[in-house]
Amino acid sequence: MLITTLLPLLARYSLGFDLVAGPDDTVTLTIIPRKVDGAADKLESGETRPISLTASAAEIDAELAKGEDGALGQLIAARKTLADQLAEQRQAAEAARTAAAEAAKTKATTPTPKPATTSAQVHAPASPPADAKAEEPASLW
Repeated sequence: MLITTLLPLLARYSLGFDLVAGPDDTVTLTIIPRKVDGAADKLESGETRPISLTASAAEIDAELAKGEDGALGQLIAARKTLADQLAEQRQAAEAARTAAAEAAKTKATTPTPKPATTSAQVHAPASPPADAKAEEPASLW
């Protein structure tokens, strides 16, 4: 049951195991996800966090017998979902980088048009109107 439960993780990671006997007939099983040889993507720290179970050997066997419905199976399914989301985000980020690089390349090779000059220019009056009075503010009407 252990290998069947771990198949979703094995598709993405290489797994290491550590089995330690503890006091009162307890056992600690630690599953350590690692980067698969030849994988291009760097793993996030959350992806490589070990999964650790501490219980009696019978309890661990019973939990593993539950398969996908057990706590380990649910944890592995959640990790797989998160890993899939991370992979999608990496692909989207790479696509965005590529698109931005292409847009910058296109913009750099396309000459920028110069703004058109207008022949009509507005001149501000140099002197106040003839009927303006010094003690009154200027009016537009």
